[in-house]
Amino acid sequence: MSNSGSLASLTRDFERFKRELPRDFPSLVRDTYRINLAARYLGRPLPHPIGKGSGQLSLNSGQLETDAEAGLAFAVLKTVIAQDAAGDQSMAAWAIHESKMKVERRGAGWTVTWKGRGWDRSFDEYLALVRAGRDLTRAGRLLAVPSVKYHLPRLDEAFRDSEYAYTTRALATAWRDAPLLLEKDFSPTLAGDALAEEKQQILRWLREVPQRIRAHGDVRLSMKLMNARFDDDFQAEMMKAAASADALVVFNRLFDSTAGVAYGGPELSDRNLRVLACLTPGASPGIPELSGTGDIHSGRMIVHYALRGCSSVQLHTFFQLPLEEYPATDGSRTQRALHALVFDPRDGLLAVMLEREAAGTLARRGGELRFLDLLPGEDR
Repeated sequence: MSNSGSLASLTRDFERFKRELPRDFPSLVRDTYRINLAARYLGRPLPHPIGKGSGQLSLNSGQLETDAEAGLAFAVLKTVIAQDAAGDQSMAAWAIHESKMKVERRGAGWTVTWKGRGWDRSFDEYLALVRAGRDLTRAGRLLAVPSVKYHLPRLDEAFRDSEYAYTTRALATAWRDAPLLLEKDFSPTLAGDALAEEKQQILRWLREVPQRIRAHGDVRLSMKLMNARFDDDFQAEMMKAAASADALVVFNRLFDSTAGVAYGGPELSDRNLRVLACLTPGASPGIPELSGTGDIHSGRMIVHYALRGCSSVQLHTFFQLPLEEYPATDGSRTQRALHALVFDPRDGLLAVMLEREAAGTLARRGGELRFLDLLPGEDR
């Protein structure tokens, strides 16, 4: 099929799938357009690069089931606060009930604000959610990844290894299959806390947390990095300090110290992409696998993150827009979001990959365009 023929077919599919998005759309895309959307997160192969970031949209098994039915590639579970065997939590201030999320415009984009932080139910309930995610993962329907906020000490303090030990072992037991895929969340609200006022303190966490977690289980670890209240150079320094992780999620939301809330939107993607442009796996040996996050509202933005080294992306806000903001007329918000992100004939992922092929900046291999070929330094 010619490039112009592909674009015409894409327009037809975009209209057709407004009513119902095929669950296995990556296979349809490969058969129809010879475009391979395969991606990866934490070394695991994904059918496409789009996942859901940790938060209020991944805190019960019903949400995970809806996402699996929609064809989402992966979902990171709501962040649980680590505890020791007695149930004590040094980071208990983050285990507070969420207020209602507010979806609102911010500049030319959208953001979601809320006052809450991490998991506020019992640890046993979280382990039940982990087991539900495990079953979906084993069935090949959706990759589910638990998320944890562990103790972060001051420079002159020791790590509370009892929390690391108990929480990591309990999660590994619930998951059963080794290795346990795990995301360590450096929350955006941490950026507004006094704990994060010292650069050397932050760098110590990033260097030492991976070994603290791995000491208690066979863990493949991703670190979700916050946007610290320092300059771009420090963001790059944070990535280098966290290089012993298996993957990095870059970067969590910005923090508005006046309003006391984290936020996203164009300011977030501008900063994230600017930092990543200076430091990618292809240009900077030693940087682990990257997963992009921040203001991802189109396939074009997914490509921007991929061109800076991200082999997957995590969204949150785009799954919460008012229904009238999606071009699809039926389906769950997850289905409607995937329809727009992949099939939009101007800014969808397929359209942008075809656009790059026409411009000579993305070539077919074995007759296919491949999403992972967008990444700099990707092995050919």
